[in-house]
Amino acid sequence: MSKGTKYLLVSLPTSISPSNDHDEALTALRSGVTTDFGTVTPFPIPDLKIGTLDALVQQADELAKLETSCEAVVAKVGDSLKTILMGDESKISQQKTVNDKPVDQYLRSFTWNKVKYRADKPLSELIDTLQKEVVSIDNDVKQKYNQYNQVKTNLTTLQRKQTGNLASKSLTSIVPPSLLIRDSDYLETHLIAVPSQLTSSFPKVYETISPWVVPRSAQRIDADDEFTLYAVTTFKKYSQEFIHKSREQKWIPRDFKYKEGGQEAEEKEVEKVAKEEKKLWGEALRLGRTGWGEAVMAWVHVLALRVFVETVLRYGLPLSFVCGLVKTTPKLAKKARNSLDQSYSYLAGNAFGRDKKGRITKDDSSTSADMQAAGHMGDGEDYSAYVCYEFEIN
Repeated sequence: MSKGTKYLLVSLPTSISPSNDHDEALTALRSGVTTDFGTVTPFPIPDLKIGTLDALVQQADELAKLETSCEAVVAKVGDSLKTILMGDESKISQQKTVNDKPVDQYLRSFTWNKVKYRADKPLSELIDTLQKEVVSIDNDVKQKYNQYNQVKTNLTTLQRKQTGNLASKSLTSIVPPSLLIRDSDYLETHLIAVPSQLTSSFPKVYETISPWVVPRSAQRIDADDEFTLYAVTTFKKYSQEFIHKSREQKWIPRDFKYKEGGQEAEEKEVEKVAKEEKKLWGEALRLGRTGWGEAVMAWVHVLALRVFVETVLRYGLPLSFVCGLVKTTPKLAKKARNSLDQSYSYLAGNAFGRDKKGRITKDDSSTSADMQAAGHMGDGEDYSAYVCYEFEIN
């Protein structure tokens, strides 16, 4: 999937060709775009069940909102894939396929999925099916991604305990059990991580910061680049005061209880969570890949429905139109549309005029407002003489 690609879905009545022939109309569409501004491939849309005019106008509005939802879900699933694959663009692009095809190939060989979206169903049912599908994709991917993130966070926390400094890492493999006073009714051992810049003053003051600190009980256990770990004994009655005063001195009391076999249990826990993280990573990646492809497929079918509904509203019945996919770039898209405007402005009747040099001029804003109220335009879109929707899939 190449970035910097823009697509236009264009629908024109077959009456643009003298013979009213579908293939000749497609050739005329290609001529209207010209190869300077893009390439045109057929984009077949089946004959769908048409309801009343009022229903079509309402469905045009529903489809515009649904397309926005589809685009948002595709973007969110894409962001999840980006996080799972740590921003590796080559790996991300390999995952972004639709029906096991690159996006461009899928679009340029598009066929309506008759199994998922039966063409003999009313438009209202198709819209409802697509709405539910998009919500389901969003929820499934989000749930799995959150589950993976939670386990990943747990693993990071456990790994940090194995590799951090003495103020945060696990002390199970560092503190000898013989240094700890256990099963005493009166005495208690405290483990204190002292910042390196304070270690020189620690032996001089630790006995005085609270009552009933056992004199000369401080024992150096270990040190790293940031902290030195000491064991200090106090009477239990004053333990909380000693801990509070230690924090005031900017020392860090460590909460530690010796447990037989604790080191082995920690190692097993890290191994267990690492396996779970790896498993969920694979599940999140698979669900992200399939979810992205299905969300894009839904989006493209919504676009096809928008073209169909707008074509009926714009050109009327009996319905005879040609739809083409224009592959272009963001820079050339405007030129492609201007070229089409020049060729097919007559389809707009009085909505377009021409200046003294014969160039197309669009009517004032009141015309656009009238067309939008009639359901012939999406919100914020300029009126064009033909049906056209622009989109990018990244």
